[in-house]
Amino acid sequence: MDFGFTPAEEAFRGEVLDFLAGHQGLNGYFHRGENTGDGVRKVYRALGERGWLSLSWPVEFGGGGLSPAYEFILWDEMAYARVARPPMGPGLVAKALMAHGTAEQCERLLPGLRLGQLNFALGYSEPDAGSDLAAVRTRATRAGDEYVIDGAKCWTSNAHWADCIWLLCRTGAQDSRSRGLSVLIVPLDHPSVSVSPIPTHDGGRLNEVRFDGVRVPAGNRVGDENAGWQVVASALAVERHVQFPPKRLRRDLQDLVSWLEKSGLSHDPVVRRRLSELAVRVAEVEALALALLGEIISGEPSAVPAAYHKLAGTRLAQEIARSAMEFGSSEALVKDSDVEFMWRQAILETVGGGTSEMMRGLIARQAFGLDSKG
Repeated sequence: MDFGFTPAEEAFRGEVLDFLAGHQGLNGYFHRGENTGDGVRKVYRALGERGWLSLSWPVEFGGGGLSPAYEFILWDEMAYARVARPPMGPGLVAKALMAHGTAEQCERLLPGLRLGQLNFALGYSEPDAGSDLAAVRTRATRAGDEYVIDGAKCWTSNAHWADCIWLLCRTGAQDSRSRGLSVLIVPLDHPSVSVSPIPTHDGGRLNEVRFDGVRVPAGNRVGDENAGWQVVASALAVERHVQFPPKRLRRDLQDLVSWLEKSGLSHDPVVRRRLSELAVRVAEVEALALALLGEIISGEPSAVPAAYHKLAGTRLAQEIARSAMEFGSSEALVKDSDVEFMWRQAILETVGGGTSEMMRGLIARQAFGLDSKG
């Protein structure tokens, strides 16, 4: 496989780097505290004005019709600069709408998503349905031309500043598992929706979102009733190449090296050997990311390569951060120092987008044919 990028793709990387030169210091990817929403939304709007939130959208939907490689380059460089993560709206939500939405939904929602003016949070996880989304209990009951929604979602990123939530809810019998789920679009400013903070140990914020008799038009359902599992699965399948950009790890390692140089530890032979091992691991994750991108571009099944990549990448994020503590400098234990914060932030990476346990289970079943019942 040729892991190189085309001259046009590399020229686009140069454009991205020029853009980032004017947005230094935002730290929306590697943020401290919960008040980064305004800055990140400004970046999304600036990207939307350039057409960069719709690079690989089909031309008929107002997109650029470009290879997923362009999206990979954009969000890889964004991760290295620590400016922003990929937004859910122009990625997962928009591509699901193109595949499963009505013409009216696409006409109403895609322009705002393309321009970075409409922001979504994902309403998947619940207290009793974390990685097991088939156990979702939040219920939407059909009442004429509306759905009435009752229940709660938790650990929901960005719900305190997003415009809408992409809600996976139960419309079938409780024991219907994945066969009884539907996807609804719910405005987060609805008076019967409440959003409460869940503080995270890196100083950021997730949310609990409660729905108490929330009424939304049936026209806000995406796809057929009880076909939400297919909507969710197809959307995830086309977004895996940008979910964990590997250049974030290269930046983490470079920041660790800079800290070691300032601390006077960089010439210790034990430290240097460990840094060499970490550098090899970073290159390994970069290779896994490029292999995954190749699968996406060629249209091959990508669930297993994506699981390998995320598992390797998020574990390495923790190992890079943990190394500072292992090297023995007291600063690594001082709250809010750079390396101490890196450790707290890295822990969340193994949870978001599917836990490490979930990734291992997927690999066991799909790559090795193992069954937990067997």
